Amino acid sequence: MSVKAKWRMLVDSLMVVLIPLLMAYSLIGETAHEWLGVMMSLLFVGHHLLNFYWFKGLVKGRWTALRIYQTIVNILLLLCTLGLIISGIALSRTVFSFLPIEGGGSWGRTLHLLTSYWGFVLMSFHLGQHWSMILNRVQRSAKRPVILRVLTVAFAGYGIIAFIKREIGTYMTLQNTFVYFDFGEPLFFFFIDYIAIMGLFVFLGYYVTSALKWLNKGMSRER
Repeated sequence: MSVKAKWRMLVDSLMVVLIPLLMAYSLIGETAHEWLGVMMSLLFVGHHLLNFYWFKGLVKGRWTALRIYQTIVNILLLLCTLGLIISGIALSRTVFSFLPIEGGGSWGRTLHLLTSYWGFVLMSFHLGQHWSMILNRVQRSAKRPVILRVLTVAFAGYGIIAFIKREIGTYMTLQNTFVYFDFGEPLFFFFIDYIAIMGLFVFLGYYVTSALKWLNKGMSRER
């Protein structure tokens, strides 16, 4: 593995770890949330610098259904992340409190809520697009790959329950603009639910990508 590939893996792994921590917001405290947000923003920049070839390749090659799907997810995720950074700076009470920003509370809160939950889902989808590489490594080392698949399906199934229980859909559609946190709930259960929701969309992203790859192969054979 090249040095660049190792850096890419490190940056991506840190981003995956930070996602559920950032979703915990009030449970970990505003100050911690802000600093973790800054860290995520820096990792986001690093991720794009390490994968800059993707932007250069946008004007090249054939636009298949798979490529269109991946590009849409990536662009929407990019827009969500930019929205998170802008609204995060506007709402900041600690890290960026020195900036002379006034009146950003109302629009900033709505934008931050919307982009955080859509970003959470889209980042999981994005991870699912590249999950085959991780899955191949895990399956090679796993003694019972069938059991691994059953556990994956079960975990994704629980993700549906957690998605409904945590009312994620109401935040994504702004039906609910106030996020409820149960401060008496152990953080462990909160993280399990959000990791399961991530797993659900990674699962969906992986199978949508696999289906589109299969479709592309079928169309290539016909030609």
